[in-house]
Amino acid sequence: MKCTRKEILIPHEWYQPGDLLIGGIASQFIYQLHGLLFEKYVSQEIFEVTDMTTKFYQHPLALAFAVEEINMDPKILPNVTLGFHIYDTYNDDKMIYRTTLDLLYKFHRYVPNYECDHQKNLMAIIGGLESDVSFHMADILGLCKIPQLTYGSFPQVDRDNTNSPSFYRMVPSEAHQYTGIVRLLQHFGWTWVGIFAVTSDSGEHFIQEMEPLLFQHGICVSFTETIANQGRWSDLHDLYDQAFNKYPSLMDNRTNTFIFYGEAMSIMSLNTVLYVGYPEILENTSFRRVWLMTAQADFALQGLQRAWGLEFFQGAIFFSIHSQELTRFQTFLQKFNPFLIQRDGFLKDFWEQAFDCQLPNSQESSQINETCTGEEKLESLPGPVFEMQMTGHSYSIYNAVYAIAHALHDMYLSRSNPKSMVGGGKKVDLRDLHPWQLHQFLRRISFNNSAGETVFFNANQEVEGGFDVMNLVIFPNKSYDKMRIGKLNPEVFEGNELIIDVDRIVWQSRFNQVVPISRCNEYCLPGSQKQKKEADKFCCYDCVPCPDGKIANQKDMEDCIKCREDQYPNKDKDQCVLKTISFLSYKEPIGISLASVALSFSLITVLVLGFFIKHRDTPIIKANNRDITYTLLISLLICFLSSFLFLGQPTKVSCFLQQSAFGIIFSVAVSCVLAKTITVVVAFMATKPRSSMRKWVGKKLSNSVILLCSLIQAGICVLWLGTSPPYPDLEMESLNTQMVAQCNEGSAIMFYSVLGYLGLLSLVSLTVAFLARKLPDTFNEAKFITFSMLMFCSVWLCFVPTYLSTKGKYMVAVEVFSILASSAGLLVCIFSPKCYIILLRPEMNKRKQLLRRVN
Repeated sequence: MKCTRKEILIPHEWYQPGDLLIGGIASQFIYQLHGLLFEKYVSQEIFEVTDMTTKFYQHPLALAFAVEEINMDPKILPNVTLGFHIYDTYNDDKMIYRTTLDLLYKFHRYVPNYECDHQKNLMAIIGGLESDVSFHMADILGLCKIPQLTYGSFPQVDRDNTNSPSFYRMVPSEAHQYTGIVRLLQHFGWTWVGIFAVTSDSGEHFIQEMEPLLFQHGICVSFTETIANQGRWSDLHDLYDQAFNKYPSLMDNRTNTFIFYGEAMSIMSLNTVLYVGYPEILENTSFRRVWLMTAQADFALQGLQRAWGLEFFQGAIFFSIHSQELTRFQTFLQKFNPFLIQRDGFLKDFWEQAFDCQLPNSQESSQINETCTGEEKLESLPGPVFEMQMTGHSYSIYNAVYAIAHALHDMYLSRSNPKSMVGGGKKVDLRDLHPWQLHQFLRRISFNNSAGETVFFNANQEVEGGFDVMNLVIFPNKSYDKMRIGKLNPEVFEGNELIIDVDRIVWQSRFNQVVPISRCNEYCLPGSQKQKKEADKFCCYDCVPCPDGKIANQKDMEDCIKCREDQYPNKDKDQCVLKTISFLSYKEPIGISLASVALSFSLITVLVLGFFIKHRDTPIIKANNRDITYTLLISLLICFLSSFLFLGQPTKVSCFLQQSAFGIIFSVAVSCVLAKTITVVVAFMATKPRSSMRKWVGKKLSNSVILLCSLIQAGICVLWLGTSPPYPDLEMESLNTQMVAQCNEGSAIMFYSVLGYLGLLSLVSLTVAFLARKLPDTFNEAKFITFSMLMFCSVWLCFVPTYLSTKGKYMVAVEVFSILASSAGLLVCIFSPKCYIILLRPEMNKRKQLLRRVN
């Protein structure tokens, strides 16, 4: 079912006949109305226009290329020819509705040399690039249930696929780009950004969605500006008004990053504002910024703007609809020539405006003297005028045509008799196929295109996939290159959606290939934290040093972090340093001193014990109970030696023995002192006539006192060691730079119970000795015991507050000193008088002298 015709040109409409037709609203708007519309509707249905956006001519060419490939492929829709209509909207709402209706209902009028069985069998429509165009089309197409495949990237503004089941998107959801923008800003540390958005419903929706999203991720918006979606103004006052309003935002030195949301015409609009209103901004590189743009934006120039260039957008980072290069497409473009192709209603205007020449058969008057030769090459055009490589939007159109073709193929097969595929059966009448029947096949379509990529629709009737991250590099000849520097993949785990190669990015020249800084103020250096400024946005803050015990090991930390218990902040408070282990070592002066004293008194005690054993039969030793004396000296010797358990790094054995050995041995020593005192008292009382105390005179009483008092302390220690024994521990809080290796008492109650009992025993000994100090007995030790116990109690009374007020190894040193001092006090006060008599006054250590003193 073919339409044949002779040469005919339909202005500003591209018509290709076929059995099944695909309608298209041409890419955004190939023709742009500037100023007033001179003729609304004329008999030829032609509009007066001043310029054409040649950059978008690739969009209908991509559709024609896809249709041509399908018609030449015997595997898709065999014996069926696809045709297409392409209409332009002229960026006018009324024309959008009119051209949509023309696609649906207007049969092409009969003209000479036309012979067709019927004029249209429209099955689907592709378009448009802008959200407003697509939604206006959907108002009509949704009622007719005709599949509409859009190829622009825009949000679902108050529309969803539930209300528009005929609405299909060839581009992933724009919401993914919002996440991508946030990830880009986070990646480069940009927290102070400005927003430029097109004046439309989509632009308003973008601002409403973006501002709270940025706020949630700690990014502030310094300003929000709107940009008109037009390339020229009919009134210069409007232009200067736009320039005046945008100037303060563009001059904000703290804002080095601008987020731009809009289309190609919005970029041209901003470019016009800059060149006409403030050309010094373009000439001075210090005003250059980093531009982040969404996939809907494109860099195009038309008319006089081609002389201006796009230098202000050098280094822009933008998202692009993912595309793959199709080598056959460039071959397809190279064959286009206005002298060879006659059915393209757009080609003539495109050729004249792209190459700035006039075709010989042009009916329009022009001031251009140069005549088009037809030898002009599309590949010679700069990027802002026309691109030879398939853009993301063209790639989406290409996939849309194939999606329709595959759906038609599946529907065609399902309606055909199986035998018809091998030559039998009845052929399907194409007039029986209706567009609404295509939906069930289109929704479940899945195919691999010629680039090897799988195309299918998800539950939201959107094509799955991500976006490419591109970098705009502008050359001196006003051409540019789009370099792929990364990818946005929304299907991966949150936080890993963006992959970017920073080394490939070309920045504005003012940044010297260093990542720009876009912040309200400078970074807070490590060692300091943020402190919010009053009456300012949260991105603006002061930097204050970290408090004691905390660090900031990164720039711009909200709060300093506390070091672990085994670490402490360094001088700059930017990292934690491992604490050194501290203990009372033998190698340091205080340890050496205490060990020397303990060893010296141990030797002295051994010497005293030796003297006493050697002179054991002398009256001075016999008079004071030799066994108790020996026991006291041995316990004092062990007391001196027990101080070595406190020196060196604590171990399980030393911790287990330290306090218990100290408590028991000191209890034995004090018990011996108490027994000696009681012995003196009992001996004096036994000298009285008929005294009942005589039966207590002897070793039995003293041994009982020593044994009883020592067993009580031993019982306390056994209970302590059996329930919660001491163990080696690292105390980390008392000292800032050191961990103290010490013995943890396990139970503080039991520790102070041992000390309390020892103190009680000392007070009893002191009291008894004090009461017996003036008894008239030869060799009476009571007064010496009184002085020794007074010294003993003084040492341990001073020990408690001193012990509690010191930290680290000095606590151990205090305890060792107390052990040595109290033991030395007992040794010196009790035994030095006896040693004096034995060594220096031996004449007093005789029985005659004893009897003389008694008489």
